Amino acid sequence: MYTLDAARSWASAVAIRGGRIVYVGGDSLPPGLVGPATKVVDLAGRMVLPGFQDGHVHPISSGVELGQCNLHSATTATAVADTIRAYAAAHPDLPWIRGSGWELPLFSGGNPSKAVLDRLVPDRPAVLEAADGHSSWVNSRALALAGITRDTPDPSNGRIERDRRTSEPSGTLRESAMDLVARILPPPTDAELAAGLNRAQQQANEFGITSVFVAWADEADLRTYAAADRAGTLRLRVVTAMEADSADEKDLLGRLRDWRTRFATRRVRPIAVKLFQDGVIEARTAAMLAPYLDRKNDAGTPIHDQPTLNRLAAALDRDGFQVHVHAIGDRAIRMTLDAFEFARKQNGPRDNRHTITHLELIDPADIPRFRPLGVVANFEPFWASGDEYLTRLTEPALGQARSRWLYPIASVIRTGAVVSGGSDWSVSSLNPLEGIEVGITHREPGDRRPPWHPAERVDLPAMLALYTINAAYANHQERETGSIEAGKLADLVVLDRNLFELPPEEIHQARVTWTLLEGETVFQRR
Repeated sequence: MYTLDAARSWASAVAIRGGRIVYVGGDSLPPGLVGPATKVVDLAGRMVLPGFQDGHVHPISSGVELGQCNLHSATTATAVADTIRAYAAAHPDLPWIRGSGWELPLFSGGNPSKAVLDRLVPDRPAVLEAADGHSSWVNSRALALAGITRDTPDPSNGRIERDRRTSEPSGTLRESAMDLVARILPPPTDAELAAGLNRAQQQANEFGITSVFVAWADEADLRTYAAADRAGTLRLRVVTAMEADSADEKDLLGRLRDWRTRFATRRVRPIAVKLFQDGVIEARTAAMLAPYLDRKNDAGTPIHDQPTLNRLAAALDRDGFQVHVHAIGDRAIRMTLDAFEFARKQNGPRDNRHTITHLELIDPADIPRFRPLGVVANFEPFWASGDEYLTRLTEPALGQARSRWLYPIASVIRTGAVVSGGSDWSVSSLNPLEGIEVGITHREPGDRRPPWHPAERVDLPAMLALYTINAAYANHQERETGSIEAGKLADLVVLDRNLFELPPEEIHQARVTWTLLEGETVFQRR
């Protein structure tokens, strides 16, 4: 048992009573600990860790997606087309074909064509979201229903990709342009949301996850989480970041306060607010300090100007909300740090544990700022693998010198800042063991090629902390979870092998055999 306590202690026995840990230590148990009704389990050399915690994930929407056209496993454009064609044929009564998971590098410029989708789905509208969630691929019927033509202007913070000769929409929508079609889609029903949550928590428990930070939740999502907990069917500890879509600060704060109170339950804590400050580098929508090399004078546009971001951060901080900001480009990250610094000066130091998530390209001058500002750095380590998103779509737009500072996880850890790990599922794998492996190897799971970015690799103890005690700290629950210590809740995961005895490239092969939430089994491999 690797406890993840402050001393990073090892133990060989743990005792649980009433959902809490009452003993951690050696096999020589204190007298009276084992009684006639005690269940004693010999794990036969398996490994025990604190339950994994995902610091940035989208459970309900990802679970709903599992019931739609799922393109996440399609590794070629042909496989994408075959999956769409088969799904449409198998669901002739659906009024829309909806799905997600196609990878941008499979299509030239990350820009699939409506003509291709028209051939695959000729009889009804189709909308398929990219794996990264920042682009949609739509067919002509969907464009027509949304009223998108060559004369439709790009919306603020969005882009309609167009044919270079005719200016007609080509079939790919970026960022807020996705909303032009999304707003005419029928919303999921309460039953569909509940089914999505059930699928998601089943997968999470199978991967040893007991706590999640939900990176975006609207009122329907919050209602779904709270209803599941009140019904006794929620098998995760949930902290939610609520949507912030109102430009009126007074209206926004009033709504967030209401949700914070109305949807709070024993296992659901709506204490955070999600802000977006930019898009993604692959689509050239991330906000950068210098222009993209392949787009003259274009450095991307931040979503909020600095005064607006400052005002939002200060108001939310003053009201006790944790602010969770999507910032990928170095300009967006700097602006967010500046806003948190502004809030600190306005309100004084507070224990709100504001977080910047994704953090793909950080200017080295900003790396030392996280710790003194008390800002949590939330990375998705699985993305630091040297995949085609990085080698084909990202590095060519930045150049070698700037690319050195992509995903600088080790550099941020060395400053003493709190660093947590997340998956952003369904964008990437929900399995924490895969994220842990990639953080160590900087290669895709199981790959034995040279590491993509060796200077920023992280060792196993640090990677385990990202998904346990550090994520617990980010979620304001480090006194209750995140390590195996007497008095804490018995959120535990049992693995079939000791990760410290494995070559790093084999960590993803380890399997969860047992997951416990407050001492109750939520998953057990038979």
